[in-house]
Amino acid sequence: MKKMKNLIMGLAALCCVMMFAQCAGNQNSQTTSEPVAQGSVSGFKVAYVEIDSLLSKYNFCIDLNEAMVKKSENVRLQLNQKAQDLQKQQNEFQTKLQNNAFLSEERARQEYNRINKLSEDLQTLSDKLQSELAAESEKNNLQLSDSIKNFLKEYNKTKGFSLIISNTGMDNLLLADEALNITQEVLDGLNARYSK
Repeated sequence: MKKMKNLIMGLAALCCVMMFAQCAGNQNSQTTSEPVAQGSVSGFKVAYVEIDSLLSKYNFCIDLNEAMVKKSENVRLQLNQKAQDLQKQQNEFQTKLQNNAFLSEERARQEYNRINKLSEDLQTLSDKLQSELAAESEKNNLQLSDSIKNFLKEYNKTKGFSLIISNTGMDNLLLADEALNITQEVLDGLNARYSK
């Protein structure tokens, strides 16, 4: 994620340098009455997408998040149930041990080992389920990223932007003309494509 941020910031900086260079070189030569498109300098068109807004309103993302919340809740419930069962068995063992209810020391040791094994199994299950959730979350993030990138490729065939920047909060883009914000257009297009 940090590499992606650095790449985007580098591209944005490169874009700014190119725009300033083109502006400086074209100040005196731009005497035609042909208007330059908003967000462009000599044909270099720039736009940005507010990723936070996009992700909070993109139906595919909403559906993925809801599915992950349900799956996480199921995992939590399953682990809690097993932990409660284990705690109950540990309490019963402790009570029997205090009341000398075991026929022999060997039998108490066997029960102790059995309960420890249950505890280890629960930890293993917890690690496995958490790992599966993390893998599924990563897979969902890749699907979401691919969905947005593929849509932007198609979208840009007709729009002709030289650069589309992502903006998360105020991380990458400190100030921009609102006319360069294409978030709503992209969101509408993504949701229309997803509903099909």
